[in-house]
Amino acid sequence: MKKRVVVTGLGVCAPNGVGLEDFGKSLREGRSGIAFQQELETLKFSCQVAGKPILRQDHINQYFNPLQQRGLNASGIVYGVMAGMDAWKDAGLDMAPKETPDWDSGIIFGTGILGVDKFRESIQLIDGGSTRRLGSTSVMQTMASGISAYLGGILGCGNQVTTNSSACTTGTEGILMAYERIVAGKATRILTGSCSDSGPYVWGGFDAMRILPNAYNQDPENASRPMSASAAGFVPGSGAGALVLESLENALDRGAHIYGEVLGGAVNSGGQRGSGTMTAPNSEAVQRCIVEAVESAGIQKGDIDVINGHLTATGKDATEIQNWSAALERSGRDFPLVNSFKGLMGHCLAAAGSIECVAALLQFKEGKVFGNINCEDIHPEILEIVDADKIPRETIDHQAEILAKASFGFGDVNACVIFRAYKNE
Repeated sequence: MKKRVVVTGLGVCAPNGVGLEDFGKSLREGRSGIAFQQELETLKFSCQVAGKPILRQDHINQYFNPLQQRGLNASGIVYGVMAGMDAWKDAGLDMAPKETPDWDSGIIFGTGILGVDKFRESIQLIDGGSTRRLGSTSVMQTMASGISAYLGGILGCGNQVTTNSSACTTGTEGILMAYERIVAGKATRILTGSCSDSGPYVWGGFDAMRILPNAYNQDPENASRPMSASAAGFVPGSGAGALVLESLENALDRGAHIYGEVLGGAVNSGGQRGSGTMTAPNSEAVQRCIVEAVESAGIQKGDIDVINGHLTATGKDATEIQNWSAALERSGRDFPLVNSFKGLMGHCLAAAGSIECVAALLQFKEGKVFGNINCEDIHPEILEIVDADKIPRETIDHQAEILAKASFGFGDVNACVIFRAYKNE
């Protein structure tokens, strides 16, 4: 019998809440974290709204000492360290002693682009002939694996410590990588998650592609509209989410709180063939990913009662719902409850999957399905497939049993993970 893997710790640094308490409250209440960004107006962006975690200096001081803060100019690392350390603490785990690493604990913490502001600062210094002023942390802040290296040093993890990167699929993919390593008996626990930098140098390319909404600069909270007929593009976001995965045996031995169980999942790519492109997923690949995730989890298609979709508030939302319906062979009133959290936080890019998995698991804890905001006008093509009451506009009471979470990323890459409310069988 393969090892069972559970989630015992959660941490989050998101546009709509920093820390589990504030984050959970915003999800329950439908409180948006999307706001007007003066910097984007100054730089003449078409879309001048975004989701960005609000951090107070006294909060940052709890995670970084004055020496660590000197020259620290990588927002993704700040978000990732905060979320990762919170998840570790939430799981009731301690840092390894200074003399010896914790050989059984590892880190798989992903990102898309890291330290872009630090990289820009470094280029300016180098071009100005001031290379010696770069500081000793410039390399760590600008390498993709800087976030896993930083967390690995803080926590003293001696198992695999690495960074994955698969665009918007990164966080969900990382959970499955951690799950597979624990199932294989190669680690007892893994801190997994993902982070994304904030700012114009991350979001500018998307603005140039004209795929961000530009009609909501004076009305930011209504800008991100997943599954809506009036959806006009995704709102860029940033932040980090983190989860501690460990073997059920170890979790029970130490009396850990369990948020849910990871039953299995799947990753694949559409190869940018057929309907798949760099920016749009191949529908056949999406359907195969969902079906393979169900098979990996050892469940039936009818067992899933909640879907947390990728659903970014673009014209592809209806196609995603069509793919879920085809893969699960379910429609109308038989379709699972479905939600998207991007109306509340925007699309947090590489951090999206991990932040949304944290939110999805909180639904188990609270016995609720969080509502979808800004989709009063559900897209008519979606209503041809799903009954309107399967898309709750406000948070509802519902004790989910099995939840499917999927992410579909830039480059035609896909990941789907299946969570179950914990049952001590």
